[in-house]
Amino acid sequence: MRGLIGRALLAGSLVLGLAEEAKAAQPDGTLVVTMLGDSLTAGYGLRAKDAIPARLQAALQARGLKVVVRPAGVSGDTSADGLARADFSVRPDTDLCLVVLGGNDLLQGIEPRTMKANLEGILSKLKARHIAAMLVGVKAPPTMGAGYAREFDAVVPDLGRAEHVPAYPDLLGKVALDRSLNQGDGVHPNPQGVQLVVGRLAPAVAAALKSEPRSRP
Repeated sequence: MRGLIGRALLAGSLVLGLAEEAKAAQPDGTLVVTMLGDSLTAGYGLRAKDAIPARLQAALQARGLKVVVRPAGVSGDTSADGLARADFSVRPDTDLCLVVLGGNDLLQGIEPRTMKANLEGILSKLKARHIAAMLVGVKAPPTMGAGYAREFDAVVPDLGRAEHVPAYPDLLGKVALDRSLNQGDGVHPNPQGVQLVVGRLAPAVAAALKSEPRSRP
């Protein structure tokens, strides 16, 4: 019981600290994009400057946007893990949260309907906090079976339409099939692969930022 009380007090103090931080954050109008995700957004196997968040920030700034991209990825996280930490990992000053989860659900063969329910939960939490969201997914390989792949691939676009949030269903695109653009594990993009991934992603994120004015109280 004492441990539970201690964790509750710690969680409360962290929330209060983040709230105080948000009050004074980005006074110059800089937009904040948070990438809630797994190893792809954690920059697994890469230097921080070569990871997707840093490269995306540079690409958005090159498009004339005053923005910072904040990584909130944890290697190995499933959609359930993202749901469990969404309130803590997505800081209050976030203008747009990119929900980049599902890759580990795919690797673990988690039922697409379960993943969908978790993503719905994340969107619900973000909506309650007046934080705009964008869903970013990955495609299932044919080796997962046609039925599973079809159901899995439909989750992000279907949920985007149902929840009226931008959806980007295929983060990796052709990079996923090109070993020269991936690290030795054949799963995570290398710096050259990241550049191609970000080159496709940046216009979609820029459009989402422009269509979602800051609405939090």
